[in-house]
Amino acid sequence: MSAQFKTHAASSSDGDDNRGPDDELLLAALLDGMDAALCAFDADGVVTHWNREAERILGWTQKEAVGRQGLAGWAIREADAEQVEARLLGAMHSPGRQVHEFALLKKDGGRVLVRTQSSGVSSADGHPMGVYCAFSEVHAQIDLERSIALSEGLFEEATWGVVLVDADLRPAVVNMSAASAFRVSRAAMLGRPLGEMIDQGVEELEGALQHVLAEGPPAAPAEVWVTLRSGRAAADDMGAEGGGARRCWRSGFLRLSSPLAEEPVPLGVAWLFQDVTESKRVEQEAARLRFRDNQLHRAARAASECADPMEAATIHLDFALAGFADHALLDLAPPPGADDLEDGPHDGVEEPAPAPRLVRVAATPSSGPGPLPVLQPGLPGGIPVGYAESHPALQAYARCGSVRASVGGAAAGRVFPARTDMGRGEGPDSSVIEGWAAARKWPEGTLHGLCAVLRSRGRTLGVATFLRGSSRRSFDRADAAYAEDIAVRIAAAVDLAQSRAER
Repeated sequence: MSAQFKTHAASSSDGDDNRGPDDELLLAALLDGMDAALCAFDADGVVTHWNREAERILGWTQKEAVGRQGLAGWAIREADAEQVEARLLGAMHSPGRQVHEFALLKKDGGRVLVRTQSSGVSSADGHPMGVYCAFSEVHAQIDLERSIALSEGLFEEATWGVVLVDADLRPAVVNMSAASAFRVSRAAMLGRPLGEMIDQGVEELEGALQHVLAEGPPAAPAEVWVTLRSGRAAADDMGAEGGGARRCWRSGFLRLSSPLAEEPVPLGVAWLFQDVTESKRVEQEAARLRFRDNQLHRAARAASECADPMEAATIHLDFALAGFADHALLDLAPPPGADDLEDGPHDGVEEPAPAPRLVRVAATPSSGPGPLPVLQPGLPGGIPVGYAESHPALQAYARCGSVRASVGGAAAGRVFPARTDMGRGEGPDSSVIEGWAAARKWPEGTLHGLCAVLRSRGRTLGVATFLRGSSRRSFDRADAAYAEDIAVRIAAAVDLAQSRAER
């Protein structure tokens, strides 16, 4: 029997063995420290090595196993011994590793299904010297293979985005879905700070990752709204309605710890996310419509109890502010004469005429900041508001339609994105905002305006203006439709008030 296949006890006492005691101790330590069970046979099928993992699985100690002729009768049933040993010892005459599955006997009489990898050992001249066999319980091997298969599936075929973030919050591994969501290549994401790829929302995302590293994963998935830097320019060109770069990612987080450390050592965070932007927008739009319909219903019920039509008009204005705007203004044109209706065209279409000077009759909230004229509401008289010719309210009056304007620009029917992120230097400074609002006779801090014309019985009665500050987004088409619904109700109340005044 070759010296390489003697047991530690036998080789240490054999004078012909050319290995020293330190080598034997090192070999014994390596074998006993392996996670897999290992046994070895010499060319005659005698057990020469048996490590602690093999003892743990089968219960047979090294002293009981080493030196036995084969496994028959103690580690393998007699009926199966011939076939199993033929497979194991056949590895001496076959290249590479041989993988087999069979049942072994435990010392207590039980049986355990194992998966083995056996490989032959040859001398320098190629003569077979023996075979070693590493084995583990099948269920443990299957668990390992499942883990590997799951990892490969997540990083190659998963429809969810998967990013492994290291302790420095930099992506270490990225799958195809995540790279597609970030609109960059997988290689371009590796090692880069998240702030270089995400504009808005990066603070919240990094805060979530740091929380997971320190405290563990949250109890439920989180929804994070982000704006990608790669799509920021395109979103600006599309306008606020496009919203091409703002995405909602439903995210789950898992803290990764090393299984080899005695104490849990965080390796990073596994971040899994799915783009749910479209469904969230549908949900938000449905909730917004329900709320606005409820507001219109409440306003109509409250206005129906008002004896004064102008009071009913201001009630509609007050109810419109909730969740919609920061300020609302009501500007009316001078009431027409009695013959104005008779001289109009018979086809019911009003000829376009220059917009008159509008009179401010209501402003809500009345205590809001800015240069709001304090006027006693009334129809026959009042001081006209000094609007410039290009003012959005006058444009709405002349065009008989809604006009939207933002601090980034103003034009009928178009939304201009307001850049109000002062910390990043991408938006106008406060002096520009104040000058833009003051030039339009709007309250200080106004960034977005929406003017809806008041029409009743074929006449244009005035303009209702809704204003938003920096804490709100610019007005979109859905907002314009809602403002027009409000304007219809206000116009009916104003028309009734004017009719009473004419009597």
